[in-house]
Amino acid sequence: MSKLVSAAQPAHRKGVAQSTATHLWRMCKMLSDNRFRHQQYTNAQPAAAYHLLRADAGPEVDSEEFRLRMRAVGETWRAAGVSSLYLVHGTFVGGDAAGLWLELSRLLPAYGDVLRQLNKQWVDATVGEHGNFTAQFAQKLEESLNDGSERQISVRVFHWSSENHHIGRADAAVRLFDELDNRKDQGRILLWGHSHAGNVFALLSQLLVADSATIDLFFNTAQVFFRNPMTRRIDLPWWPDVWRRLNDPHRVLSADQCDFVTFGTPIRYAWDPHGNARLLHFINHRPREGSPDYLCPFPPTLDDIIHAADGDYIQQLGIAGTNVPPGVLAWRNFLADRRLNQLLQHNLRLRDLHERLKLGMRVPEQGVSLLCDYGTPTGNIARHHAGHAVYTQLQWLLFHAEQTCAYLYGRNLNASPSSK
Repeated sequence: MSKLVSAAQPAHRKGVAQSTATHLWRMCKMLSDNRFRHQQYTNAQPAAAYHLLRADAGPEVDSEEFRLRMRAVGETWRAAGVSSLYLVHGTFVGGDAAGLWLELSRLLPAYGDVLRQLNKQWVDATVGEHGNFTAQFAQKLEESLNDGSERQISVRVFHWSSENHHIGRADAAVRLFDELDNRKDQGRILLWGHSHAGNVFALLSQLLVADSATIDLFFNTAQVFFRNPMTRRIDLPWWPDVWRRLNDPHRVLSADQCDFVTFGTPIRYAWDPHGNARLLHFINHRPREGSPDYLCPFPPTLDDIIHAADGDYIQQLGIAGTNVPPGVLAWRNFLADRRLNQLLQHNLRLRDLHERLKLGMRVPEQGVSLLCDYGTPTGNIARHHAGHAVYTQLQWLLFHAEQTCAYLYGRNLNASPSSK
């Protein structure tokens, strides 16, 4: 494994710490044009493909038509070589959204894990399927895909802290690589990610094809997060382990095994064009008359947000400048996050957030985007999350699965798709 270079040193070595931080900043600047580039914000006509669709909920879940159509989805995915599907939730619905249990895990790993699991169970019971992939959703999806087939597609839910900052998403990307690279089944992987899980995927896409210098830069930048600079003890062992495996040319996981689908992901980190086999985005969007059909007007009125008039406002609002930094008591996380900020969005200033939001950008630079009109949401804003909660509800499962077949695997299972 590459030599670990400490990104933070004890107080009596202040000069060394300043020198290291300066070196990392210069390296971040030098490599930013090639790796870990942030997506550019613009209101120009998108260069990437996008399509306007009217979402169709289709038949009732558990009906005979639903069962037959989902069986066809499973057959299509198996024909494409898919052997496993991972569901990854977004921000604030994980087991450690405030990062408290991670700090406990550094000292007492067993207690931190238990509390994280209990907290996730409470979140699932409170939020349900509104902006959250539940165990029930995963079970229904697995049963439907494998109905009548001997060759099973496994469906798994991947949990991460769900913290809304760089180091939280970086840790999720490292953990996700660890999960995928250690799996026994080596077939094609389909990954569905809600909200900032899509940005976890974007980071993973960059790590999967990065050269050794770029991989080392990423891990050196974040090193204070997983290695105590005072004691030199590594207390998050999956980080150096993944570092070593990413630099191994004979590692198991490769980018061409991974197909990514995102749901309502805010436009943040750039995707490496070689870091995945296929990439598809679902975005809840209703074009407004007089505005380009690929943009979301800003600012919305309170009534617009309450009724999700233009679609998913969280996808629009969760861009660069909206992180919630780690608490200063978790000083290692705080420091790692600040250093990653130089690497991941060094040229995007917080004071320019309003100007970025005014652009109303919906379509990412990479992949195919489906701007879907899901109709007026039911319930209050606590249920539809300003248009952000629609994607993870069972009633839209068939629509998302069939569109995945059409746009990722080239098979249109719906003879009469509703498209604008």
